[in-house]
Parts: sequence; structure tokens; C-alpha cells
Amino acid sequence: MLRVFAPAKINLCLHVTGQRADGYHLLDTIVGFANVGDWLTLSRGGAGQVHLSGPEAGQLSGENIITQTLAAFGAQDVDVHLEKNLPVASGIGGGSSDAAAAYRGVIALQGRAADAADAAKLLAIGADVPMCAGATPAHVQGIGEAITPLPHLATLYAVLVNPRQHVATPQVFRALHSKQNAVLPSLPKRLDDPATLMDWLRAQRNDLQAPAIAAAPIIADVLAVIAATGAGLTRMSGSGATCFGIYETASAAQAASAQIRAQNPDWWIAPCQINGGVNVAPQAMRATT
Repeated sequence: MLRVFAPAKINLCLHVTGQRADGYHLLDTIVGFANVGDWLTLSRGGAGQVHLSGPEAGQLSGENIITQTLAAFGAQDVDVHLEKNLPVASGIGGGSSDAAAAYRGVIALQGRAADAADAAKLLAIGADVPMCAGATPAHVQGIGEAITPLPHLATLYAVLVNPRQHVATPQVFRALHSKQNAVLPSLPKRLDDPATLMDWLRAQRNDLQAPAIAAAPIIADVLAVIAATGAGLTRMSGSGATCFGIYETASAAQAASAQIRAQNPDWWIAPCQINGGVNVAPQAMRATT
């Protein structure tokens, strides 16, 4: 049996720079990975089934992206237990990260390393899956296939907040006023310095934030609540509705989380660390009886 972590993916900034003829949007984004996420346990001798537990498991419905991943990589004899901790369809790559974790576990069970042919299969499963496969901070372009790892991106302390309102990604993209926006400027030389990185991030944006707020005005309320805690940067991740605030210290993030939770007990709230070497390597575990 293997246990694999599926971290939340955070779009620290996201520029939409175009749209292809096939409808896919071109992105220019910096992604980081948090130390909060889902857990997958993979075991041989099954029938490709996915078993669910965890506080967010009740949100899942329809065909599971994990079963698609098992089929794509010839692992129909592997069963997966998914401990679902991240809210579904929330802009932090929960499903994509789950698929990527299943992939990491499958190739570990198969006793092989990732190869070039895997990338195309992952992209066919979902545009965000390839960037989640390595779970390394990265500069991602194209539809998600052009990935430049940024392993030295500074560690950031954050709070993730989701108001438990789903926002349909296609609806957000359709409402985007301009599909041709400026690409990201050159990255700063000192990516490992939090202050330098924060200054650079503040000058960027998430082009999907405004159309997401139009679809779900509560996102603006979430951003205002986070800002009121003294966050150094407040922004929405992906197509929403999860937003984040970044703080100077872990204790400040913890305090902000407690303040937000006291005011909004029904929201999903998670203090976390973004970047800083999130460990996603599959870990062997003994079978329990």
C-alpha cells in the first residue's frame, strides 16, 4: 500500500493571455502548493474502485477523475481510498491534485519513473493535472503544458477561505471581458526573498477574479474579510471561489484564520504554508487488518 499527499494548488497570480481555436484559454500563472490537501491510499489487487472519506467527500458526484487516471495508466487493478479535505470545484486544484497524486502512486507501484509519454496523458485528463504532478512551485503557460519549475520560490504563510459557494469554471471564462491580456512581466531575481516576491505579486492580478465576483458576489465579501485581518496580499485562486491572504508569519496566519472562523463559522478556512518543500513522494505503509 502507498499513501500519497495531494496538496492544494494556489494560483498566486493568473493572467489570461488568449484563447485557442479549440476553445482552450491560454494562461500565464505562478502556482504554489500548500501543506493542506487530500490524502490517497493506493492498494493492489482491487478493481479500480475509489472509496471516499473525509469532511468534503459528500461534495463529490459523477465520474471521478481518479478512475480516469487509473484507466489511463493501466492500473485498473489498483483501488484508491480518497480522504477528501479540500472543497470540490473551489479553484485550488483539488480534483487535479488528486489525479496527479494517483498518478504518482501508480507509477511507484509499477516500479518506474515518470516519462515523456506520461505528460500527454495527464494533460488529456485535465489541463491542471501536469502542473500538479510534480507539485513544485512553477511558472505555467499555454493551457497548462508549458511548465517551468521554480523550486526556490519563497515560502509564504497564508489562509485559504472558501465561502462554500461553487462557481462554474466555464461560466467564469465566458464572462471574462477580455481574453487577450498582458503576460506576466519578468520574474524578480530574488524569488527566494519573501518581501521581493510579495512586491512583485502585488503588481499582478487574477484576470478571472472580476467575472467570478459577478457570478458569485460573496467572493468580494471573502476578499474584504481577509483584507480586514491585515493580510499583505489578498486574491482569489483559479476560477474561485477560494481566496487567500498572505501574512508575514505563520502565527499571523493562524490568528487571521481564527478571526475569520469566529466571524464566519460556516466557511471552509485553512491556515497553511505555501511552497517550502511540500512532500508529495509516495510513502509505503503497512496494510491494516
